[in-house]
Amino acid sequence: MSERTTDAAAESSCGCKVGRVGDRYALGELDDELVRYWTDPSDDRYSTRELATHVNQRILETALEEAGLQLKDGEVENMYRLLTDDDVSSGTQVQTRKELERDGVDIEDVERDFVSHQTVYNHLRNCLEAELQTPSDEERLERSRDKLGALRNRTGAVTEDTIAQLERNDVLDIGEFDVLVTVTVTCKDCRQQYTVRDLLEQGGCDCNSE
Repeated sequence: MSERTTDAAAESSCGCKVGRVGDRYALGELDDELVRYWTDPSDDRYSTRELATHVNQRILETALEEAGLQLKDGEVENMYRLLTDDDVSSGTQVQTRKELERDGVDIEDVERDFVSHQTVYNHLRNCLEAELQTPSDEERLERSRDKLGALRNRTGAVTEDTIAQLERNDVLDIGEFDVLVTVTVTCKDCRQQYTVRDLLEQGGCDCNSE
C-alpha cells in the first residue's frame, strides 16, 4: 500500500469509497461540490452518473498532475472518455493506457479508485445526509427533453465519426454528407406518431384529447 493510501485511510472523514478517494487525492471541497451539484434546483443539476464522472475526472486530473504532465483545456475530459466510453475501441483504450504508463501514471491504480454512480448516491444520502427535492412536472419534462436531446446529438456525432472513418479508410465511398437523427414515438391506441419533442411539449398523445 502506498504512503498516500495509508494516510488517506487514517484521515478519511467517512468510511465509504468516495470519502477515501477524496482524501487520498486531496480533492478539496469535494463533498460541498457533490451536494451543491446534486441539489441544484436549476436545470444545471447533476445526476449521480454525472457526479461520478466529475469525481473520476478529478481523480484522473490529480494523477496526471502528480506525474508532472502539463494539461490543456479539455484534455482530462477527453482522456477519461478514451478510457471509459463504450464507443471507444478496445485498441484505443489499450493504447491510451500504455501512453499514460509511459508518462509515469499508474493507470490501473487510478482506475481502481474510480467510483460508480451508486457509490456517489450512497455517499450523498448516508454520509452527507443530502436530500433531493422532488422536481415539478415541468422540471421533469425539461430534464427529460435535455437528456434525450443529448442522446440524439451523441448518436449523430458517433454516426458521423464512424462514416468519416470508413470513408478515410476507403471502406465506404461517400461525398460530403450530413447526419440527421430523428426519433419518433407511435401510440398504439390512437395510432398517432410524434417526434419526442412534440410529444413532450404537447404533454401526451391524442388519446388524452379524446
